[in-house]
Amino acid sequence: MARQLDEQISGRFPVGQRLRILDVGMGQGTQALRLARAGHKVTGLEQDPQLIAAARASLAGEPEGIRERMRIIEGDGRDTGVHFLPGSFDVVLCHGVLMYVEEPDPLLAGLARMLAPGGLLSLLVRNGDALAMRPGLYGDWAGALAAFDTTSYLPHPRTDSNGGTPIRLGLDVRADRLASLTATLAGIGAPLHSWYGVRVFTDTAADDAEPPADVEALLAVEVRAGRTDPYRGVAALLHLCGVRG
Repeated sequence: MARQLDEQISGRFPVGQRLRILDVGMGQGTQALRLARAGHKVTGLEQDPQLIAAARASLAGEPEGIRERMRIIEGDGRDTGVHFLPGSFDVVLCHGVLMYVEEPDPLLAGLARMLAPGGLLSLLVRNGDALAMRPGLYGDWAGALAAFDTTSYLPHPRTDSNGGTPIRLGLDVRADRLASLTATLAGIGAPLHSWYGVRVFTDTAADDAEPPADVEALLAVEVRAGRTDPYRGVAALLHLCGVRG
């Protein structure tokens, strides 16, 4: 996903431009910190105290110049209008957040308002058009059959790399369909510009699996599949990029 995001940024903004980036639901700050290291001015918005603490700890170990380019704010993605003026950012990230929001449209409209004209909105969502893939690959036929007719999602039981009793982790969450999000983005003035699949082949990997020796080959396959039909359409996640008119 990072490679996809960099592709969109480099294709939309002049080389060397220091962008104003907002990462809504930044988690432990992986993408925010990566972009700050690249020279951009990044604001991370997160409501989970443990994740904020982890992000601050990571930031504390960075050189002063990077620490100065990144700030962390405790808050909810639906409160962007409280913290920032409209048009304050060139790029807004919202990765892995919509799946926890029951009514995403108001949140997305607020994020679009934060974008300057020509700004990029990057969304990472659970793919509602492919929810049967994971249970099907696990051989959970009842679960796969039920997944065709819903956008609610309960993470499938996972096992460690040595096998063992499957353990179901996570909360009941929701998925988004490409067509619905395409219509929403058009309606909020940030129409879909590009979209990718994420985790086409690797979604069922064990949680504690070690990266393979040929990890670069794995990444090359995922990058290629994430931009190629029909593979991207059955990815576990969708990466959608809208552009503010």
